[in-house]
Amino acid sequence: MSSPNTPGATGTASAAPLLRVEHLKKYFKTNKGMLLAVDDVSFDIARGETLGLVGESGCGKSTTGRAILRLHEPTAGRVLFEGQDICALGRRDMKAMRQKMQIVFQDPYSSLNPRRDVKTLIGDSLEATGRRFSKEETEKMVLEVMDFVGLEKRLINAYPHELDGGRRQRIGIARALILKPDFIVLDEPVSALDVCVQAQILNLLSSLQKELGLTYLFISHNLSVVKHISNRIAVMYLGKIVEISDYRTIFSEPKHPYTQALLSAIPIPSVDQNRERIILEGDVTSPINPPPGCRFRTRCRFAQPVCAELCPELKQCGASMVACHAVKGDDGK
Repeated sequence: MSSPNTPGATGTASAAPLLRVEHLKKYFKTNKGMLLAVDDVSFDIARGETLGLVGESGCGKSTTGRAILRLHEPTAGRVLFEGQDICALGRRDMKAMRQKMQIVFQDPYSSLNPRRDVKTLIGDSLEATGRRFSKEETEKMVLEVMDFVGLEKRLINAYPHELDGGRRQRIGIARALILKPDFIVLDEPVSALDVCVQAQILNLLSSLQKELGLTYLFISHNLSVVKHISNRIAVMYLGKIVEISDYRTIFSEPKHPYTQALLSAIPIPSVDQNRERIILEGDVTSPINPPPGCRFRTRCRFAQPVCAELCPELKQCGASMVACHAVKGDDGK
């Protein structure tokens, strides 16, 4: 797998970020109360950078990606793309903006219409431009992007059920790329694939990023996968970002207890290496009408009385941003 080497690997790029998320919230009403799926999330992504967003299933990472694209309308907060608040855009302007912001979904089979062939699945994305293309023009563009993502031209009339998982996911990538976007949300793009196919897709995504200057939000529950493609990694727990750092620091010096527990669960290939496995005990806090304080405190071995009273804010701690009362920031607090 390729290692990330694009600008902004440490999150210190001087240029204005391509994407800035400010205090993003997405709540859902349920019979039991308000579900706080995404609760006051903020981060930047520089142009040409990959930010990995990781956490357990149900932590809100996929909802975050969809709220950024307004596939879920945010409850509150701002999403600035090239300095423009897309949450304030009307329907027509948002439709035009979506040409620059695309998504690749987790399951390459369920996200494709089984009654449409490859040419139609990829070519339908062109309707979002509002322009009319002839059949010849559409087929030419489809063949070009198919070649770009490594899909054989002979498959242009094939249907999803006739293809393996890797080819189906390449269709999803081609469908996003045909609009020539600047930013792509990759929502668990390899979790449904075999390990060898995962490596192929990750290498494809890395090479496309270098060639086209793409910017990614890479969502995954697998830290091992995220490590190979991300410049920076944000760790999420029950709707909150608990740590953000560059990929080297987060693997060598994890600060938050939850990040430490996640890393301890990664299998080590060498039998000569020993590492303490951190077992998280206690009950998971409900995301529905959660009590005040830190949501991780019920499973944290470093929990203090203050953790039940105040929700920690992200603070600078060396090369990392950490939200934890037990971790001292650069200001000594």
